[in-house]
Amino acid sequence: MSYTIHATRKLLARVKQPVLDPVEVPSTMLGNRYANSLMWRPQVALFVNEATLLPVFVPLAPAKDVADRFPEQLGFVLGAIGVPVDFVAQEVLSMGDAVFAKTASRSVLGSMNDFAYLAGFHREAGLAEDLVALSASMAQTPCSPLYPCHGSPDREVRALVSDWSA
Repeated sequence: MSYTIHATRKLLARVKQPVLDPVEVPSTMLGNRYANSLMWRPQVALFVNEATLLPVFVPLAPAKDVADRFPEQLGFVLGAIGVPVDFVAQEVLSMGDAVFAKTASRSVLGSMNDFAYLAGFHREAGLAEDLVALSASMAQTPCSPLYPCHGSPDREVRALVSDWSA
């Protein structure tokens, strides 16, 4: 059981993990993630789901273990946006080993940069202390790659989950 974290060069330099080929068929329902490090104080990693663009902010330190901490944080964020507990449990349990690979999609990188930029405003306003709340708030952001479907990451995830439970 594994999935891919397509990490930016900046994050790869921090995690010091081997860069491998992406997993062709991820073990998770939501699929692979993209990730970058944000040089806030304290430093944060931003994970964005490749399919739904769901953003998840995770404390970066210690960087070498950030992939191990990501599933639990994802579970909290999924719960915060109203995803059923049984789906959350299955998704978190299916996240075995993370494989680090280079980024491959400019579109996802662009969305990740937009989330980082918008989160900076939340941070300046003092609204970024709770990373789960910040993630859930950012998940409501309209994203142009999602306009043909559901428009925002939270709605995209809920639609995927409703297809799963049907």
